[in-house]
Amino acid sequence: METPTDSTRAGTGEAIELRLPRNRVSPRAKAYWLTRALAGWIVLVAAELVWFFVGDDGNTRLHLIGLMVTAVLAAAHLLIMPRWRYAVHRWEITPDAVYTRFGWIDQEWRIAPISRIQTVDSERGALQRLFRLADLTVTTASSAGPLKIHGLDVEVAQRAADELTGNAVASEGDAT
Repeated sequence: METPTDSTRAGTGEAIELRLPRNRVSPRAKAYWLTRALAGWIVLVAAELVWFFVGDDGNTRLHLIGLMVTAVLAAAHLLIMPRWRYAVHRWEITPDAVYTRFGWIDQEWRIAPISRIQTVDSERGALQRLFRLADLTVTTASSAGPLKIHGLDVEVAQRAADELTGNAVASEGDAT
């Protein structure tokens, strides 16, 4: 995990502390992440089953071992990953900055002063619409790239986008 560092408020030289953001993502994000992961495992298991039934290479034992290993890995991934990600993913918006923490194996902590915000985007894929979720992307002048907040309730994402836009307009920075 990366070690949090401090950022500086634009124009003041005053440090903004990188800290644990207060807000969790939507609890529905766990079901969304589970469904996405399950779809990938289904494709893999289907391919292995085709290999098992169509493959005439005399390696039935190898096929069964492969299916068992896949089943164990899938079960562990599907049981652990959504809960772990939910525990890690956090976000917060203050009048001065946007705070994020995300990831599940590699965790990243990010902070962006409001004065550095260039754009705020909300994204909703087909599966996200089914779970009433959205992702928020905050593009800044940072070379580290945009901040992403995954798994927000649609209404929360809209309010956050409105708040960030209002804060950025009111900021005295030039977003560079």
